[in-house]
Amino acid sequence: MRKPEPKPAARPTLKPDSLALSLLAAAHAVAGVKSGTALPQALAQTATRLQLTPQARGAAQDLAYRTMRQLGRAETLLGAMTQKPPEPALLHGLMCCTLALLSEPDGAAYEPFTLVNQAVDAAASEAAIAHAKGMVNAVLRRYLRESAQLLAEALRNPVAQWNYPAWWIDTAKAAYPKQWQEILQAGNGAPPMTLRVNVRKTTVAAYLEMLEKAGIAATQIGPSAVRLAQALPVTRIPGFEAGLSSVQDAGAQLAAPLLDVQDGMRVLDACAAPGGKTGHLLELADIELLAMDSDPQRLVRIRENLDRLQLRAQLAEGDAARRGWWDGQPYDRILADVPCTASGVLRRHPDIRWLRRKADTAQLSGVSRQILDNLWSMLRPGGKLLFVTCSLWPQESTAQADAFAERNSAIRLPAPGQLLPGGEHDQDGLFYALFEKPA
Repeated sequence: MRKPEPKPAARPTLKPDSLALSLLAAAHAVAGVKSGTALPQALAQTATRLQLTPQARGAAQDLAYRTMRQLGRAETLLGAMTQKPPEPALLHGLMCCTLALLSEPDGAAYEPFTLVNQAVDAAASEAAIAHAKGMVNAVLRRYLRESAQLLAEALRNPVAQWNYPAWWIDTAKAAYPKQWQEILQAGNGAPPMTLRVNVRKTTVAAYLEMLEKAGIAATQIGPSAVRLAQALPVTRIPGFEAGLSSVQDAGAQLAAPLLDVQDGMRVLDACAAPGGKTGHLLELADIELLAMDSDPQRLVRIRENLDRLQLRAQLAEGDAARRGWWDGQPYDRILADVPCTASGVLRRHPDIRWLRRKADTAQLSGVSRQILDNLWSMLRPGGKLLFVTCSLWPQESTAQADAFAERNSAIRLPAPGQLLPGGEHDQDGLFYALFEKPA
C-alpha cells in the first residue's frame, strides 16, 4: 500500500502591515516590470492578487518606485554575488528590492538585519520561492558583511552608478555632452508636488491663503502654479475635490497659455489623457473642445477630472494619426501632445528606462510624424498647433519640430523649446514648439 504524500509545510501568513508583505508585493511589481508591464499596472495587479490594504498598497508602491530608481545598482550587486540571475522572476525581484534598500546612498531606511529577516519571511511565505529562503538569507547577509567592497566594485559599472541602461546613458551623453550627468541625476529624484490653481473658481493669492490656514507650506512658481513644500495625498489638499486645484507639473502648465485660446474657438486636444492640459484649456476660456484619446479607459480618467473641475468637453476615442473620427470642420487651435519615449518624466515614471529599448526612439518618432502631419491638415489657415513631447531626445523633439516646419511650410512662433528636468521651477523635461498655419 502506497504511503500518502506528505502535506506541504504550512507557510507563514504575513501581517497586513508588515515590511515582509510590502517587500513581497514590491517584488511582484518589479517582476511585472521586468516582463514588460508598466509599474502602475503591475502594482494594481499585485494589490488585487495579495488583497493588500490601502496602507500596505502605499508601502509596496513606495518600495517598488525606490527599487526602480536604483535597479541598476541592485542588479549589479546581485550579479556579483550569484552565478546567474535568481529564478523565478519573483525571487529576482525580491532580491533587487532588498538590495536596493540596503545600498541606498543616504543609508538604509530600515535597520539592515531587520530588512534581511523580513526578506527571508517574504520568500518563505510564497510557494514559488519558499525553497530559496536559505539563498536569500545567505546572499543578503554576505552583502551586509562585505558591503563596502561589493558596493565600490559595483559602482565602477556606469549602469550601477547612474541606474540606467547603458544605451540610455550613451544617448544622454551624445545629446547633452555638458549636462548629461545633471539630467541623469534629476531622473533619479522624486518630483515635487505642484498644483494648478483653477482661476475660474479662485485666485492664486486666495488659494495660498487657504493652504496657509490649513498648515500647508506652498510657494507660487508660475501664473497659476503652486508648489507644495511636501507632497500630500489629494484628499488632504484643501479645495481639491471642489475643483479649486489640480495636480500638474509646472512645465506642463505652460501648454494651455501658449495656445492663446479665446472664447468661442474650436479646439482639439489630441492624445489628451489624463486630461490635465484639457482642464487647463477649459479654465482659460469658453471654448468648444474635443478631447481625444485612443484608449477608452484613459478617456474615463479625463471625464473624472473634468467632472471634478465642473467643466465640459466632448470626448472621443480615436487615433490621432487617422481621419475617421474627424467631422471635417477645421480647428482654430490644436494641442498635439504626441507619443514619445517619455525620457523627460522619469522622476514620475522610473520604470520607463527599464521598459524602453533603443529602437523605440525611431519608432515613436515615426508615429509622432504621422500624427503631426494628420492634425495639421485639420487646422484652419491662421490657426495654431502646439507640438508637445515629454522626451529629451532630439530625434523626438528639436529634429522633429524642424522637419515638421520645413515639410509643411509652417510659421514657427515663440515657444520654450527644450526644457530640461529641474531648473528654476523643478519641472519635468518637456519640449514645446508652436506653429501657425499660413493664411
